[in-house]
Amino acid sequence: MSFDPTLAAIRFGTGLSPDIEAPISVADMLAALRGPDHAALTHPIPRDGEVTPPLTEIRELNRARREADDQVAAEEAYQNARRAMQETHARMFRTTLARDVTTRDGLRERLVRFWADHFTLRARNGFTQHLVTPFVETAIRPHVTGRFADMLVAVTTHPMMIVYLDQTRSMGPNSTAALRQNRGLNENLAREVLELHTVGVDGPYDQTDVRELAELLAGITMHPDRGFRYRADYAEPGPETVLGQTYGDGAELAVIEDALRGIAAHPATARHIAHKLAVHFVSDLPDTGLVDALAETFQATGGDLDLVTEVLLLHPAAWAPRRAKVKPPLDFISTSFRALSLTAPQLAGMTIQQTRRFLFNPLRTMGQPWETPPGPDGWPEAPQNWVTPQGMAARIEWALTVPLVMQEVLPDPRDFVKTALGHDPGDVAQFAAAAAEDRVVGIGVTLASAAFQRR
Repeated sequence: MSFDPTLAAIRFGTGLSPDIEAPISVADMLAALRGPDHAALTHPIPRDGEVTPPLTEIRELNRARREADDQVAAEEAYQNARRAMQETHARMFRTTLARDVTTRDGLRERLVRFWADHFTLRARNGFTQHLVTPFVETAIRPHVTGRFADMLVAVTTHPMMIVYLDQTRSMGPNSTAALRQNRGLNENLAREVLELHTVGVDGPYDQTDVRELAELLAGITMHPDRGFRYRADYAEPGPETVLGQTYGDGAELAVIEDALRGIAAHPATARHIAHKLAVHFVSDLPDTGLVDALAETFQATGGDLDLVTEVLLLHPAAWAPRRAKVKPPLDFISTSFRALSLTAPQLAGMTIQQTRRFLFNPLRTMGQPWETPPGPDGWPEAPQNWVTPQGMAARIEWALTVPLVMQEVLPDPRDFVKTALGHDPGDVAQFAAAAAEDRVVGIGVTLASAAFQRR
């Protein structure tokens, strides 16, 4: 089992393209990943504080429509802002697809998606629908080749995660604020940090660890207009012990960051992350040696994700020829567009109505509505979650209809089957593409084929 360009593009990238060469080596992939983030520079997505309309504006307009003397004008202003928010949300989605479709560094996009799912969140209300993608751009993307602990701190203290896991309601039971307001502790953030983000659901923690971490995190909150805040009056007095380590007795943000970095360095965290990476990229039943190598590197390097990724790509098990993973719906659509050689201007030119009809609605029917995961554990990995009658029917319908909408002139299916699946697409796919009655059907059966669904 050794490096294969087709597998590199399909398993570790955003698919094959007729215009963009597949990686020629692991060194080639790592050089692109370690170089400038060309996709982000070419197709920018706003980070925190750059999004329009800002949350403060939407909140103010919502308040004004309830209190204004001129209710009609106030309602119109609010609805205009809502429409602008929906346009921003749709535009950022199309930009995300444009990165997938045009990048020469598909590994980076896949890593961003993996880590965004690992640190899953979703908008809790209609005012923040357009703030999930900027969360990924701000707290995830800059860290995919950095240290896991830095990403963990950035995510845990991000306003969107604070709101998603109800951390704004949490106060240390003996804090001055709790005693004054008769409020208490919320354990959601602490539980997910341990159960999902670090040591894992089977990790060496118990309810006491959850509670003590929740007390440690109690100073973390956010203000809707000012963003992240640390409030010492919310913090629980005294030291807290988590996973056997005791963290200071001062109400300081630095103490929380120290605790998060300590949890990130735990051996169980290394094992949990290693297993998730191997499952996501290679197999639902990953090679033990691969998981061991990833965990050992994570532990030895202090969670250096660049080096962990390098070990993933260099391990022989990563290049097993059997494509054991099923593409989730989002990756099915993005790899289809890449194989069809769509351009960024074509995606950018879509109206919000077209985005809903040809992208948002099909994704929902396929089972993966954009930025709306079922829970904080993110999207499932097992194939049975995606290979369902409704989901596959939706993929087939999309494959037979949307390509012609997006491309006026479709490629010859006999050529396209090799573009989409590689130089050896298999006899079944080749026969189906060649036997199709027209190009629409030929492209559709190729994209709907079992071979294209797997990576």
